[in-house]
Amino acid sequence: MALAIFALNDTLIDGNCASLWAQCMADMAWVDGESYLAREHELMDLYLRDALALEDYLKFSLSSLVGRTAEEVAFVVEPFVEDVIEPLFHSDAIRCLANHRATGDRILLISASAHFLVSAIAARLGISDVLAIDLEERHGSYSGHTEGELPYREGKLTRLQAWLEEHTETLDGASFYSASHNDLALLSQVSRPHVVNPDASLQEHAKQAKWPILSWR
Repeated sequence: MALAIFALNDTLIDGNCASLWAQCMADMAWVDGESYLAREHELMDLYLRDALALEDYLKFSLSSLVGRTAEEVAFVVEPFVEDVIEPLFHSDAIRCLANHRATGDRILLISASAHFLVSAIAARLGISDVLAIDLEERHGSYSGHTEGELPYREGKLTRLQAWLEEHTETLDGASFYSASHNDLALLSQVSRPHVVNPDASLQEHAKQAKWPILSWR
């Protein structure tokens, strides 16, 4: 049995769960729809082009949750995952997960998105092991801040190493599937790196490294 690690955005799903959640909040009137979505789109575009730090995107996006309880958010996240996210699961991703389960591999989902989103999506996929961005709560409500190391770039590897120690696991024979060049640090550490629908930077690196390049639809 080995570890099968999966990124989420543009890997298991066709899209980015944070941006899709922003649209959901606009639909529920939790945010000023037009102006909020315009700003979210602008910041996400900058982030994806490496022109904005993840922390700066989070400062904006998490401000919309200040004062809301985890229970309040969870109540609307479940139908959001069912109605919006589930239709975006790549069929090839579902087959890949099934193949790893058939061989007895342990599956871990790791993402630089908010834990309340990632864990709800993971539950829909039958995945119990999740690493994501942990959100701070104060006086029973979200504060708009994060807690601990962000699972982003080298931080994703740091969080994974801590998880491995906690669960007495290793990267021996491990696989990792990702679409983003931000995951190069982790892709370089596993025995079986796989790039899925890669961005341009990751695709070029994968070609040079002779990593498998998968097209999931």
